[in-house]
Amino acid sequence: MKFLKTALDFYINSSIHVALAVYALVRITELYFELSYNEPLGLFVFFATITGYNFVKYAGVAKLHHRSLTTHLKIIQIFSLFCFLLMCYFAWLLPLRALLFFVPFGLLTFLYAVPFFSGFQKNLRSIGYLKIIVVAAVWAGTTVMLPVYAAKASFTTEVYLSIIQRFLLIIILLLPFDIRDVQYDAISLQTIPKKIGVENTKKFGYVLLLLCLVLEFMISPNTQFRSVFFGLFFLILFLLMRSETNQSKYYSSFWVEAVPILWLFVLLLL
Repeated sequence: MKFLKTALDFYINSSIHVALAVYALVRITELYFELSYNEPLGLFVFFATITGYNFVKYAGVAKLHHRSLTTHLKIIQIFSLFCFLLMCYFAWLLPLRALLFFVPFGLLTFLYAVPFFSGFQKNLRSIGYLKIIVVAAVWAGTTVMLPVYAAKASFTTEVYLSIIQRFLLIIILLLPFDIRDVQYDAISLQTIPKKIGVENTKKFGYVLLLLCLVLEFMISPNTQFRSVFFGLFFLILFLLMRSETNQSKYYSSFWVEAVPILWLFVLLLL
């Protein structure tokens, strides 16, 4: 049992879980718009997500405690380096136009962690509302715009609506994290729950979720895809309703982030 818990913690803390979620969203876009499966792109995004997230989460920690890093953190560093090399390998397999299209999203991820505001004391992560917008924009751009552009497909009205839906959906999935972190975030970090309260944050999420459902009926003519999203709607609604400041360790970091993975799994069963 202890081994399983250790493995699960590594799976989450090393960002494999969130990378699978991002990869799932790329595949969902390919399914929705009938794009050919682009394996190098999917794996590039997967390993880039691990590299980027671990850089954001652990760069500051490693810098401050580089001489006394725990074994756990050292393993994650080595794992991240391995994933970075794999990211470079799959980047080599992609056309230059796709990589150039990805650059702005990669740059936003870098600026999310590296201070460059207020005399290099603040990064995008430390600016309350901007934090959630940047993450949602990077996810939407990487998981909708990038696969469509890489496939040289047309940016139709449905694609643009999907970008909007994906942006809103990521914001909704981030709200349980912000609710969880209310008791830990600095007073100066004005996240949505800190500004309007936990209950109003949930209501805000309900409105965005309803908009996502409306957009779904405008995006996909496939009744099976709509039915799956309808089920997803109620799952996310349940997860948002149950979000609390004192939630369990795995509530947001595992169950909430598993939503895109479950979405893809059900679509592939159809």
